[in-house]
Amino acid sequence: TGANLYHDAHFALGLAMHRGTPQADDVELRDHGVVRIYDIFFDYSVLLSTDAFIREASARDEFQRPMSSAEYHYLLGGYVRERENALGLSRRSVLAAAHELEVPIYTSSPGDSSIGMNVAEQALAGSKLRFDVSADVNETASIVLEAKRSGGKSGVLIVGGGSPKNFMLQTEPQIQEVLGIDERGHDYFLQMTDARPDTGGLSGATPAEAVSWGKIDPDQLPGTVVVYSDNSIALPVLTAYAHARHAERPLKRLYRRREAMMDRLLEEYRSALAFRDRRAQESLSHMHPGAGGAETVARR
Repeated sequence: TGANLYHDAHFALGLAMHRGTPQADDVELRDHGVVRIYDIFFDYSVLLSTDAFIREASARDEFQRPMSSAEYHYLLGGYVRERENALGLSRRSVLAAAHELEVPIYTSSPGDSSIGMNVAEQALAGSKLRFDVSADVNETASIVLEAKRSGGKSGVLIVGGGSPKNFMLQTEPQIQEVLGIDERGHDYFLQMTDARPDTGGLSGATPAEAVSWGKIDPDQLPGTVVVYSDNSIALPVLTAYAHARHAERPLKRLYRRREAMMDRLLEEYRSALAFRDRRAQESLSHMHPGAGGAETVARR
């Protein structure tokens, strides 16, 4: 989420974070200008300093256009990395590391964070910066399609759930359902969560449910895994295991390949368009015998 990236940036900017307790009196914390995220405390000035940094960076010329959240985070990550270097810090921020390794970072709801709030403030001041959410949807779908068409596989690793979970999984319905491109779903699914499936919420939704949407290849369902655990335990263990069991691989540097991947997606979309529209018309006719398309349905 944008909130993850925003609060993670505090460390790269040299701002102080403190261990606290969730049992603290939050009214008293507010009176003393202390903000709480569960058991993490920090001074209100940390927010103000981070906001000012984001606004200063985002006001620069290279930001003055509509862009995907990946483009925005890449550009912002470059400035975060510069601040890290100036402070003698290293690898304190996901944004900085992703910039260096050219890993595209997408957020499902760019406006739902202090980063988005500061970008919105700048719009009031005349900034031309806008988040292009359609580019986010199409670019993430193109990454999945590229993996499949280049002889590889696609997999999702979900730490938690919520909106980012669906945003990652919906790449397959975007490819199959909306664009009409022939595909079967993601090949691998691994989720670490503490959310139960019986509440009906997305965070706890099972991989079997995702199969019904076309999000996961039905043939791969037996190999899907859900770990019910605290993510601060499960993720470090999994990361240590991966480092111990697998040699380093060349970086994919997907950020620089976005245009080429989008070209492939666009080509296959155009080739599938007639099939997609015919399928939609047949479905509409089945649901409403004698219907003449959307216009007729609208008149009804």
